Amino acid sequence: MAALFVFRSKWHEEYLASELNEAVMLRTFFLLASLAFMLPASAQDNAAPGVQRLHAAASRGDARVMATLLDHGVPVDGRNNNGETALLLAVQAGHTLIADMLVARGADINAQAANKDTPWLLAGADGRTAMLEFMLPRGPDYALRNRYGGSALIPACHHGHVDAVRFLTAHSKIDIDQVNNLGWTCLLETVILGDGGGAYREITRIVLAAGANPNLADKEGVTPLQHAQRRGHTDMARILAAAGGR
Repeated sequence: MAALFVFRSKWHEEYLASELNEAVMLRTFFLLASLAFMLPASAQDNAAPGVQRLHAAASRGDARVMATLLDHGVPVDGRNNNGETALLLAVQAGHTLIADMLVARGADINAQAANKDTPWLLAGADGRTAMLEFMLPRGPDYALRNRYGGSALIPACHHGHVDAVRFLTAHSKIDIDQVNNLGWTCLLETVILGDGGGAYREITRIVLAAGANPNLADKEGVTPLQHAQRRGHTDMARILAAAGGR
């Protein structure tokens, strides 16, 4: 009888343990499922697994894996939940060779993400001059604007990317006096958001030589020269005045 009691006790303990484990597993499953729905869209990437792997390879600069995926039919312009393509992610990460490889494979330089970035626009904003060079023959869509209503040139001026500004003004068809949502041209952005240092003075010279209007004012009627004077950027003010700025 005692032996039977011991057997039943052991069986009962094992049964309870299995029930407890199953309950814990169920609770864990439902907790993780509920958390998944609470995650932002970017964390719930519904892209096909091949596209996800392609994006991961582009982000980390893995050319071998990326080439294998593309050779096996993964779409080069597959998007994630944010509308980003592998090329846009490569531009973000600064992987020039990967971006070049994707462009050579036909990646769309004008594919616009949810935040309005395109590979071309972001390459300008981040000063990726080499990327701009091999993207240019692919035909940038100059009608597309970033989330601030700007071209590839305006943020390049903002961030002081001298080489990118020089390339864009010399080789692209960007409107030099295009105005963004803030009411600023590339020249205004250079003066207002720059520090007046050497890079920004050089950019001022470049865009003026490319035909930028030195007297195109902002929404309040303040000209680039007046902004430079207000900020104490005396060298920049002299450059603007010499170009006819008022």
